[in-house]
Amino acid sequence: MPDGDTVLSARIVENIANIPADVWETLAGDGNPFVSHQFLHALEETGCATNEAGWLPQHIVVEETDGTIVAAAPMYLKSHSQGEYVFDHGWANAWERAGGRYYPKMQVAAPFSPVSGPRLLAGSGPDSDVARLTLLRALETVCKNLDVSSVHVTFCTEREHDLMGVADWIPRVGRQFHWHNRGYETFNDFLGALTSRKRKMIRKERRQVTNQGIRVRALSGDEIQPEHWDAFYKFYVDTYDRKWGHPYLTREFFEAAQARLGQKIVLVMADMDGLPVAGALNLRGADALYGRNWGCLGDFRFLHFEACYYQAIEYAIDKGLSTVEAGTQGPHKIQRGYEPVQTYSGHYIPNESFREAVARFCEEEQREVDWEIEAYAEHLPYRQEG
Repeated sequence: MPDGDTVLSARIVENIANIPADVWETLAGDGNPFVSHQFLHALEETGCATNEAGWLPQHIVVEETDGTIVAAAPMYLKSHSQGEYVFDHGWANAWERAGGRYYPKMQVAAPFSPVSGPRLLAGSGPDSDVARLTLLRALETVCKNLDVSSVHVTFCTEREHDLMGVADWIPRVGRQFHWHNRGYETFNDFLGALTSRKRKMIRKERRQVTNQGIRVRALSGDEIQPEHWDAFYKFYVDTYDRKWGHPYLTREFFEAAQARLGQKIVLVMADMDGLPVAGALNLRGADALYGRNWGCLGDFRFLHFEACYYQAIEYAIDKGLSTVEAGTQGPHKIQRGYEPVQTYSGHYIPNESFREAVARFCEEEQREVDWEIEAYAEHLPYRQEG
């Protein structure tokens, strides 16, 4: 890491394959698969994160004079706001109505993944925050040099969020629902922590899935075969066609991710009469399971809850993981044991008047998010102690 006399410089790398994987992994750590070199490389090599898709890789690295990389960020030049899950469409519309050009913009993110984790990658050494602040200044310089409207660092850590506040970026918070493992040894231990009514509800929902003749199981590593991906991709595309439009991920991505990430891929598959009918894709981190994509061919009662929530909780308990992050949306997750938590992002906008308007919006939004989290917390299904 740099000392006080070290001169640092920044440069753009347009293909993550041109950044040594071991260097990137040292900076990113091994806790979160979505910022791993393997995951990001799989997205690029299979055509998911490309200029044609509106995600032009422009990864930024900070180096010492001898070429040693001390910080990096997964950065993309975006021509739209799709696949981000921290919504800024209203900002774009307002800026363009005022005669500005919002796109392209710079996005520091794990593409298509509403998963919190490190974004300003600088390891964990004593000078890592200095490197992160240098990285923020480099992002500001690139933004001005490219003459783009803004930089957005989304689903970052709370520490990075605080550092962006120090750097005078606009802080923003959001809300998700996560499940927390309180030392459960079995799924029944988890159920025992719930109120009687919620415990009975979950048991009934799981039983009704079984009574429909559906078998659900979690596969990982070599257990996942090409035919599983064929089936899952059909589920995934069907869900996007019906709900969100064009799917972001290609069929090739899933096998490329499996080849690179191995046991970190956890695919929940549901079969009926020997035929696959639904699936849920998860990625495993060092201490968390991250739910990502779900799809189903048909209308099966409670199968979504079983495949996406209960199987994930059961897997986390079995593997000793502390958290399940089930993605965006979902107040319905509360009664299934998931709790409201804050998510974080930071935004740099050079134009002063536009910046002030966005800052006011984010301040008002934070009050609303704080109120929502407090209100949701009153409806958690856990038994009260004492």
